[in-house]
Amino acid sequence: MKFTAITENHLYAKAYAKGKRAVTSTVTVYVLRDYAARRLRDAHPQKRYVNRIGLTVSKKLGGAVQRNRAKRVLREAMRALECDPGVKTGFLVVLAARERATEAKAGEVERDLRRALSKLDMLRQAES
Repeated sequence: MKFTAITENHLYAKAYAKGKRAVTSTVTVYVLRDYAARRLRDAHPQKRYVNRIGLTVSKKLGGAVQRNRAKRVLREAMRALECDPGVKTGFLVVLAARERATEAKAGEVERDLRRALSKLDMLRQAES
């Protein structure tokens, strides 16, 4: 499943400046309510709210091979979480890779991402 990507730079800047942040060893997550969520829902084929995802990997993490690997691992971890019906929708989510993400496995990044999203109150509680 393809993500709806954040394509405009001003949305990244807004998420960094006004969004909530959670930091783990492999990823930093910024979350901000998406003001265009209703418009995107109406354009969606199944009329669902979606999260817009943005990935950031700095040149400090290494060369192109390391940066691309970090992006692939982040995408895979987010894809695994998006399949979970417990993730809230209608948000801008920016994932910034940290140094450990270049050598981490997708499962480890997924665990850190789940921890960060729960800190940011992005996971719905399981009803008992």
